[in-house]
Amino acid sequence: MKKLIKRVLLLLLVCGIILGSIATYQGYKVYEKALNEMSVKDKVVEIKEEKTNYKTIDELPQDYVNAVIAVEDRRFYTHNGIDMISILRAIMKDIQSMELIEGGSTITQQLAKNIYFTQKKELTRKIAEIFMAFEIERNCTKDEIFELYVNTSYFGDGYYCVGDAAEGYFDKEPKDMDLYESTLLAGIPNAPSVYAPTKNPEIAKQRQAQVLKKMVKYKYLTQSEADEILK
Repeated sequence: MKKLIKRVLLLLLVCGIILGSIATYQGYKVYEKALNEMSVKDKVVEIKEEKTNYKTIDELPQDYVNAVIAVEDRRFYTHNGIDMISILRAIMKDIQSMELIEGGSTITQQLAKNIYFTQKKELTRKIAEIFMAFEIERNCTKDEIFELYVNTSYFGDGYYCVGDAAEGYFDKEPKDMDLYESTLLAGIPNAPSVYAPTKNPEIAKQRQAQVLKKMVKYKYLTQSEADEILK
């Protein structure tokens, strides 16, 4: 009986390795095709030229930058494009649920998805996204990656960049957003159709509370500062 179990486990391991290798190859081909169509450097130039309301990181409040990093990718400035700790945690949750619910994506991976791939959750696309994240990190600084991310993310209500979102929701430039507005806006791109404050104000507030909780956890805010915003 033990020998049979060992053989079954070995067979499953071999099958897993084979399937993983196939998926990796397919993901690499998707990445290669996208990169051949347009290099990262050319893509960055295109985005900056076409986005009429493009905002640099210097035009964003530090509270907003901190909020995005806290809730999306707290090791953003130290990883090389992927965060293995987050990926392993996501894999465990996906295995438990038997579906792709957690991505473990870094800001760089999300940028890769925004500018090269679709939003559909597929294993091949996720692998292509990882290859592209490494390519983006080789060609862009961290600050540039961050600003490209917030200038290509969807914020709901037809706003496809942080500048349009700040003007649309708050009638002001991003640089003029206060802590309340910064933390509210930071939580929207995770699920714009759900967290857009004009669509679901109460759910948007719940998401904002999650952002504030992460900011306190990672020492960007004190608990008393977070409590003031939640009031």
